[in-house]
Amino acid sequence: MASYGLTYDGCNFFRQRLVLSTLSGKRVKIRNIRSKDDDPGLRDFEASFIRLLDKVTNGSTIEINQTGTVLFYRPGLLYGGCIEHDCSLQRSIGYYLEALLMLAPFMKTALKATLRGVTNDPTDPTVDLLKCTALPVMKKFGIDGEGLDLKVVKRGMAPGGGGEVVFTCPVRRTIKPVQLTEPGKIKRIRGVAYSVRVSPQMANRIVESARGVLNKFIPDIYIHTDHMKGANSGNVSFRRSPGFGLMLVAETLEGYFLGAEMTSTPQGQGDPVLPEDLGRDCAKRLLEEVHRGGCVDSSNQSLALLLMTLGQQDVSKLLLGPLSPYTMEFLRHIRDFFQLMFKMDVQKPLEEERKGGDKVLMTCVGVGYSNLNKTLK
Repeated sequence: MASYGLTYDGCNFFRQRLVLSTLSGKRVKIRNIRSKDDDPGLRDFEASFIRLLDKVTNGSTIEINQTGTVLFYRPGLLYGGCIEHDCSLQRSIGYYLEALLMLAPFMKTALKATLRGVTNDPTDPTVDLLKCTALPVMKKFGIDGEGLDLKVVKRGMAPGGGGEVVFTCPVRRTIKPVQLTEPGKIKRIRGVAYSVRVSPQMANRIVESARGVLNKFIPDIYIHTDHMKGANSGNVSFRRSPGFGLMLVAETLEGYFLGAEMTSTPQGQGDPVLPEDLGRDCAKRLLEEVHRGGCVDSSNQSLALLLMTLGQQDVSKLLLGPLSPYTMEFLRHIRDFFQLMFKMDVQKPLEEERKGGDKVLMTCVGVGYSNLNKTLK
């Protein structure tokens, strides 16, 4: 077996490692994947993720041992184009989209990905949240234009799925450095309350309870209700996949977006959730995200830090709220794959300002990443 660049143990942070390997061109070996479990090896959703990577790249070499506990990955060139992928129903489409958002700008041709599966579940970021928070982050780094879009064609709740989304993204040769240090005050809150295969009244009940919390803080609130029925409400053969949920986004005066969401538990799993409780809890979760502050919400910290890393060889600055454990591990992986370290300055709020918790000012000089896959015009 050829010698591999980086070696990791275990199944944690699986996507991070493969995404950064693809962007840096460094080979990676992941071993002891659930080797001590009763059912060792890769899960279906991880195998599906590997198949998706294989579709968007050209020339990648993927080797998995017989038990699925060791993976060798030698990345090829990011190709892009039009792809279709049936995602594993074990995880939602958001699990796969998060990785595609990181890879799409650096492909040879503009990506148009049609993904099918579960659009909304309690585990991963939903398609709605990624559309309202992740795409604006990408625009700040110069990845914009008409080609950047995320569209929900059909909704599909867990466990049955049957949802469909289309993600399109233009390619960029370089990423511009940014100075995102002033979040600004919240000016308005927008949201989507969705219901699938349940009474449309569920969405109205969610909106009412969420507004009951948020109206105390800001007057400019609009929550859209999205009731999908018939063929647009998921897999018809899975009558057992009803559900509802709420996604809220707070927009600041400086044009930053902080998001929060909650989805009902899939039928047959966990305790049932009342629409009123879900709306109220989601509103509180948004207020917590606002309290954490920063120019990027906690679910998109790693995307923003990656784009800073790949920027031109100039200083980029980004103010974040407290770093999530996932982001901390992502920073360690950036150090492994790109030999880049961030300077971190913790900023404590002033007593008289009461602007929430501690903030972290992240500073780095980009590696000057250039998209070698992009065709010259």
